[in-house]
Amino acid sequence: MSVPANPLRGEATLEIAGHAHVLRPSFAALVAAEEELGPLYALVERAGEGQLRLGEVATLFWHCLQPPTAVPREAVGEAVARLGLARCAVPLRTLLGQILKGTV
Repeated sequence: MSVPANPLRGEATLEIAGHAHVLRPSFAALVAAEEELGPLYALVERAGEGQLRLGEVATLFWHCLQPPTAVPREAVGEAVARLGLARCAVPLRTLLGQILKGTV
């Protein structure tokens, strides 16, 4: 049984291979994402300008997965591609919002 995302903690849900997975923007997850993607503020700016790439979305989601080893990275990318950016907008908006205002 999976634990539902807690929006008060800035968590979101992403469907991967037919199962809901929690995305949690913890400090460790965001540091790892930043190491790979560059400054998170720049990531938020690119998102606001409509310049965020599919691979960047998948990378951010993969680093925020709970537990971190829940699914392989390729499965996250496939889920993002299958769902499309429109359906990924809700969890992406949640994570980007937490990056800007901080986690609870």
